[in-house]
Amino acid sequence: MKKAIILFIILLLILLGAYSYLNLAFPKVGPATDMVIEITPERVERGEYLAYHVMLCMDCHAERDWSLFSGPPTPGTEGAGGDRFDQSMGFPGEFFARNITPAGIGDWTDGELYRLITTGVKKDGDPIFPVMPYLNYGKMDPEDIKSVIAFLRTIKPVQASHPESKPDFPFNLILRTLPQNASPKPIPSKDDHLAYGEYLLNAAACADCHTKFEKGKYVGDFLAGGREFKFPDGSILRSSNLTPHETGLKNWTSKMFVEKFKTFVDSSYVHQVVQPGEFQSIMPWAMYAGMKTSDLEAIFAYIQTLPPSENLVEKHVPAKVK
Repeated sequence: MKKAIILFIILLLILLGAYSYLNLAFPKVGPATDMVIEITPERVERGEYLAYHVMLCMDCHAERDWSLFSGPPTPGTEGAGGDRFDQSMGFPGEFFARNITPAGIGDWTDGELYRLITTGVKKDGDPIFPVMPYLNYGKMDPEDIKSVIAFLRTIKPVQASHPESKPDFPFNLILRTLPQNASPKPIPSKDDHLAYGEYLLNAAACADCHTKFEKGKYVGDFLAGGREFKFPDGSILRSSNLTPHETGLKNWTSKMFVEKFKTFVDSSYVHQVVQPGEFQSIMPWAMYAGMKTSDLEAIFAYIQTLPPSENLVEKHVPAKVK
């Protein structure tokens, strides 16, 4: 009995030590940089384009209307946050998109925002869940990140409060180890079609949905699709294979790829979804439709250089009718 008590105490001390170490030593990123971003018309225009049509900040940081196809943001909630990601979607906890209008980030410095977007660490030093793909954003040109921040400073303040995110145990400890210092890269010349396409694909975080993902890590071939998303009615959506395989985009042309997106410029394609089990998509088509044709062409050109991966995806599994 005495040995058992001693072993228990030793184990408890080890666990307390590990817990303290994770909380004190992580996240291992540097302090927020002392920076002041000049708000120019050029920066605001570039930031608005990125936030709405490439990085889609205004998609997650809004309340999406799931009565409409592809769940576009509810007008008036853009930037106000509220989108929820929880266990029903395969996430290890409950996570809420924050208010990124001036009403929510007005007391953040430009350096604190830059560190959050590129490393995943808040002003208080705590990490955020990478549903916001800060690991991708940390590879972007600093000028693009600064443009997004400049744009956010100019949008209409919206008063909104949301529950605090709550990661499940033990992921709340693992979460502290995920942030890392940014490794920014300059935006490639548009003349370098493939490098520019790769840059945009990273900025749009296409792989986050189009690669199988479990417990915070990719587990499938890059962009081979098949990641599952469950809807409240019990139906399942699986992401498409984007690799140049017969089961993916091998037989697509650049024109077909661009037209797939540009179709949703016509708002009538964002129709009402009212029947249980009716096909629905989390892909924010209406927002991506605003991406420049040349940018979509560059992404497609880069995708066509990837290793083909065989993965025939059944995209929609309707809910079972009771």
